[in-house]
Amino acid sequence: MSMKTGYLRYERMDGTVLGEEERTGNFQEFHLRLPEKQRREQAQRCMNCGVPFCQNGTMISGMASGCPLHNLVPEINGLVACGRLEEAYHRLSITHSFPEFTCRVCPALCEAACTCGVHDAPVATKENEKEVIEYAFEHGLVPDESPKVRTGKKVAVVGSGPSGLAAANLLNRRGHDVTVYERKDRIGGLLRYGIPNMKLDKSVIDRRIRLMEKAGIRFITGIDVGKDVPASALMKEYDSVILACGASNPRDIQVPGRDARGIFFAVDFLGMVTKKLLDTDFKEYPGELVEGKEVLVIGGGDTGNDCVGTCIRLGAKRIRQLEMMPKPPEGRLPSNPWPEWPRVLKVDYGQEEAIWKYGSDPRMYQTTVKEFVKDKQGHLKEAVLVSLRPERDEKSGRIRMIPEEGSEKKVKASLVLIAAGFLGCEHYVTDSFSISTDARTNVKTEPGNYLTTRKNVYTAGDMHRGQSLVVWAIAEGQNAARQVDEDLMGYSSL
Repeated sequence: MSMKTGYLRYERMDGTVLGEEERTGNFQEFHLRLPEKQRREQAQRCMNCGVPFCQNGTMISGMASGCPLHNLVPEINGLVACGRLEEAYHRLSITHSFPEFTCRVCPALCEAACTCGVHDAPVATKENEKEVIEYAFEHGLVPDESPKVRTGKKVAVVGSGPSGLAAANLLNRRGHDVTVYERKDRIGGLLRYGIPNMKLDKSVIDRRIRLMEKAGIRFITGIDVGKDVPASALMKEYDSVILACGASNPRDIQVPGRDARGIFFAVDFLGMVTKKLLDTDFKEYPGELVEGKEVLVIGGGDTGNDCVGTCIRLGAKRIRQLEMMPKPPEGRLPSNPWPEWPRVLKVDYGQEEAIWKYGSDPRMYQTTVKEFVKDKQGHLKEAVLVSLRPERDEKSGRIRMIPEEGSEKKVKASLVLIAAGFLGCEHYVTDSFSISTDARTNVKTEPGNYLTTRKNVYTAGDMHRGQSLVVWAIAEGQNAARQVDEDLMGYSSL
């Protein structure tokens, strides 16, 4: 470390964020990088502590603490602090397949477990990683990783989200012939169509895919395995198959009036918006979906927030965002100590923009929908909301949210976006491969294993562990690749 007491000398400083008025006029990224001097100072805030929880990546009290990729964070921060960005990139690339994705969309599990964050602001590790990977791309340091020798083994990866891409990248580097199948028209999975462009510019995905293609990975789009191509065809052609199709079965809201026109699943809505932007090279915005409408977003997570930010850019008249659970505290409670993930109030970019645009936070806590009201033509016109109160179940000890009688109220709503999470993978894929799923409809494997109940068929990512983060999907893809490689070759050098 260039300065062991940097955390005492420098306060945390994040890169400049464009103001709400400027950034909501388009779908471009709005987080800027710090100048080199200030970035080095931020890296000097790393304490190089003896027990760095930031790179631990294990579960504590049912939540991940630290990076599941086990990036050696203090080492990387130390190199950034010294201005040795090329070495920092090589250190980061040993454990991380795609830092250009996580530095934009990850909630920074590493920072939540930072020792410096116990009594002060944590080290800006996420932005430090962004500086490292963008410097590497700008200076031609990121190779295509073409293998020198091919093994003669063939592997199919079904799904091109972060998990599938991570698995494909490692297996191709090892020398296996890898083909990635994607049912959509473009590669990227939820990176492409589930995350808005202002959060993850799609040129960042394209940049990586070009390198992977150059390295020899074959990408096939517009093919829905299990429908367009039967599992038997893949099993016959390939030595191993990895299913990385995601947890793409969205949780619905089953209440009267659900069939009204104007109700969409959030991921479908975000996908439609991104596709229109990409198809027109950002010259046309799909304003007809939102402009002038009263929008109701059901769900308070990251996807719900992305819907809020997207609808503001498309001209929504007003936005309400429903959250079933109580409002989180502004700071950690004694029951939620460090280094657990902090269960605290978060105001993300979408809520910030809504406060600027409409004058108040769009979130309504302890609230859900009781009924959707249609007009004579079947279009959504109103929603009946009901307040919820927490009640502890005596048998399980879990908190349930119970509707309060007499708390119903009607609000105008002409567009509803359901961002209530996912219920596991889609059955037509698992049925096609004749593999088992668990009680949560995730693909069943032995603990710590990625082999399904069918020989030579593996799984990874959300399809395996359920809806989760991009960083977990990448970790799953890397781990699955190692197991496939070992089973194919008798050992693994990955």
